[in-house]
Amino acid sequence: MIDFHCHLDLYPDPVAVADEIERRRVGVLSVTTTPAAWAGTVRLAQGRPSIRTALGFHPELAGSRHRELDLFDRHLPETRFVGEVGLDGSPQYLSSWESQVLVFDHVLKACEQAGDKVLSVHSRRAASQVLDRLDRHPALNKVAMHWFTGTKAELRRAVERGCWFSVGPAMLLGARGRSLVSEIPSDRLVLETDGPFAQKDRRSLRPWDVTAVVDDLADLWGTTRQGAAQVVRANEVALLAL
Repeated sequence: MIDFHCHLDLYPDPVAVADEIERRRVGVLSVTTTPAAWAGTVRLAQGRPSIRTALGFHPELAGSRHRELDLFDRHLPETRFVGEVGLDGSPQYLSSWESQVLVFDHVLKACEQAGDKVLSVHSRRAASQVLDRLDRHPALNKVAMHWFTGTKAELRRAVERGCWFSVGPAMLLGARGRSLVSEIPSDRLVLETDGPFAQKDRRSLRPWDVTAVVDDLADLWGTTRQGAAQVVRANEVALLAL
């Protein structure tokens, strides 16, 4: 199984977590929040083939860190993976909306020009605006919507655009999250934890906790755990092979 969205560098003990990832043979997409975090996070993956690092520019930090766009461009050729990027329409981040849009538009344009990038996209309270901007870059066909919380109409629009969705244990704790996940086509779903931020039972999720999602998916899809796991593994292969 692959955790397609994990903040490995932000665990209190990232080296110990990275070592355990290798011991358990869990695949991890280690996302970053700013281009300045890239170099240190890449070092966590050195000698650990189960870990891939994504170059990110989190919308929550766009207002204060937008001057790192040149650094983003410098590192982009070093990785196939980009995340966490996107927009956040929560009230506390609306003051940085113009900077968020500036950064996200720049990231999308750069990724389209570079080609063959897999994106992990944040869209909290901004799903329609994120999709509007993605629609301007049709060549970006490897977009995974991280912890999607939009409306069902927005979800259908994302599906029609060809988006994927990364789903974690925390997303399935509530009825609304489970309802949304039930609407995601089974062949468009991969797993994530969003650790260490996301929690379950008051404990930060770790990359190997993605396996807990499989039981919930089996229940939602009316299949066995083995059947759900087979679907997820096929999806992982399909997304990475695009």
